[in-house]
Amino acid sequence: MQMNPLPRATQLAHQMVQECLGKGDCAIDATAGNGHDTSFLLNCVGEEGRVFAFDIQGEAIRATADRCQNHSNLSLHHTGHENIKEFVSVPVMAAMFNLGYLPGGDKSIITLPESTLCGIRSTLEILAPQGRLTVVLYTGHEGGNTEAEIILEFFRNLPQESFAATHYRFLNQQNSPPELLTVEKRN
Repeated sequence: MQMNPLPRATQLAHQMVQECLGKGDCAIDATAGNGHDTSFLLNCVGEEGRVFAFDIQGEAIRATADRCQNHSNLSLHHTGHENIKEFVSVPVMAAMFNLGYLPGGDKSIITLPESTLCGIRSTLEILAPQGRLTVVLYTGHEGGNTEAEIILEFFRNLPQESFAATHYRFLNQQNSPPELLTVEKRN
């Protein structure tokens, strides 16, 4: 029997989201970046669904718009994820956060714990029952470990009656591989 290697954090995030997200649902890409997750979410929700994508960098907005140009059900916002509540009031079945910096972009522009926590809190408020929120943590840059610890502590303290939270990471890999946090909202 041919076995697949263990999934990377980003692959597992897609798998976790795909299990709860269907045609006609709404989803959030809280860090649009180069548009890979936005495109993935658009494919999951189909033409009947809606995806809201956010990024503070114009370069990321342009890359996402280019990658997703044939989708009229995308709301693309050139603002930080701490402003999600200003643009999204409908229940969402899934939300994805990829922390750190824009791959191929300016590495001095990074996500920050305060704005990330604000975005996560806002998203958890509008997350539908059995909806999932994923956070891919990148710790290999300055500030990455601090942000990861703050987000991990927040997830550890979520009430278990309302949320189930997981942490996936490779234990024996070098060079700070990404880690995945997933939260599922209970009924």
